[in-house]
Amino acid sequence: MQPRSLALVSATVMLGVIMAIIDSTIVNVALDKIAGNLGASIDEVAWVATGYILSALIVMPLNGWLTATLGRKRFYAICVAIFTIASFLCGTATNIWQLVFYRVIQGFGGGALQPTAQAIMFESFPRDQRGKAMAIFGMAAMAGPAIGPLLGGYLVANYDWPLIFLINIPLGIIAFLMTLAYIEDPPYRVKPEGSFDYIGLGSMVLGLGSLQYVLERGQHDDWFNSPTIVILSITAVGGLVTFIAREIMTRYPLVDLRIFANRSFAAGNVISIVSGFGLFGLSLVLPLFMQTLLGWDAWQTGVALLPGAIATAVSMVVVGRLSSHIDARLLMGAGLIVFGIGSWVMGYLSQDAGYWDIFWPRAAQGFGIGLLFVPLTVVTMSSVPLNQTASASGLLTLVRQLGGSLGIAALTTYLQTDTATVYAGLSSGVNTGRAVVGQTLAQLQALFEQHGYAAAQAHALALAQIAQMTQSDANAIAYENLFRISGVLFFVSLLALLLLANPKVRGGAPAQQVIAAD
Repeated sequence: MQPRSLALVSATVMLGVIMAIIDSTIVNVALDKIAGNLGASIDEVAWVATGYILSALIVMPLNGWLTATLGRKRFYAICVAIFTIASFLCGTATNIWQLVFYRVIQGFGGGALQPTAQAIMFESFPRDQRGKAMAIFGMAAMAGPAIGPLLGGYLVANYDWPLIFLINIPLGIIAFLMTLAYIEDPPYRVKPEGSFDYIGLGSMVLGLGSLQYVLERGQHDDWFNSPTIVILSITAVGGLVTFIAREIMTRYPLVDLRIFANRSFAAGNVISIVSGFGLFGLSLVLPLFMQTLLGWDAWQTGVALLPGAIATAVSMVVVGRLSSHIDARLLMGAGLIVFGIGSWVMGYLSQDAGYWDIFWPRAAQGFGIGLLFVPLTVVTMSSVPLNQTASASGLLTLVRQLGGSLGIAALTTYLQTDTATVYAGLSSGVNTGRAVVGQTLAQLQALFEQHGYAAAQAHALALAQIAQMTQSDANAIAYENLFRISGVLFFVSLLALLLLANPKVRGGAPAQQVIAAD
């Protein structure tokens, strides 16, 4: 394509991506307001977020089949239309389950926008400019988590929650018209052969849906102490095993899982799980750390997280220029190391941490994600023939999302169990026989007595205050351990780089020969 055409295609798909990703994060800050307005419980309103994620997750692996069947232009336009219409319906919902239903519909459109846009960008740019293409895509993808919470907080505080959905309507209309005008179908698209694989679809929906529910709600429902979690875990294993066996054995698979036989693609997905773990998992844990331990409000938390998003955008611009000159595996290694160092340094944060204590490690994490994301996508996707780009992009996005869900589940579970373990250890050493404890107790008791409490009441309040201080210390230590473990995970994932091939060639053959051979 000519530069002007590339710019128009990029603007078109980036508008859809930003719209979808912002919407997936903006709703989180409005859940309390939605629950109060619609008379819903905390568990009920949680389905506003969970329903969207479940439907988005199911459509991601179908990206290749739907693109091949409907055509890239038509499929992307349909996704934008579904997302926009569902956004309007969400803004008009009058009860919680109506809103959840509309969010599920919205997820079917939004879940396909990101992988489809990524495939369009990857296919449209020349081979030597794909690093630049993925940098542009990455900046749009990272804009959502940065802008969403701030924008959502502002709209909810100053207006009302329906506006977080209704603002999508003008953007969706523009994106739809631009899609019809500027997106084209690739000449190598081939419609799927054979009959529709209903068994594969059914087993995939059961497996992925059950797995995502377990990861989303497992911590809340006390994991395997809940019969629902046990049943859905068994369903997830059975559904996914059936799905994998079916797709490998059938002649015309709904989702071509044979693509994982490609060593570079498989290794790239392993690293993608880790990146999703860090991007989504730590993105949830950090706000909890700031709000529960440091006592910051939502605005202060959003401002503290912003340097990470800015650093990511800067690093993507840098790596977009370097990717055609430096081995992508070196850039990915640097990204893993920088992110790991940022996480490890966070392990030294205390309850007295201020903005600048968090600024630098968070900026390091953001810069590391930018160094990792662009070359990871280029290396993983470059090993795949262009006629399988849409399918590969959908699977890569799915794996990253599952990595994020796994990270959130693992980190929150670890945080809870480690906090209890640390608290038990600390509290065993807190007794009035120790001089420092006795002195602190006496000081607190005297302070409460000065405020008019009787001696017995002051003593009880002082003991409760010491218990609260011990709990706060346990929380801080658990967060420190969690940040360090996350850093170690990124360091260990460096081993997966050994499995990646040189992205410039595959098996010694130029990309054009690979496509022709396939």
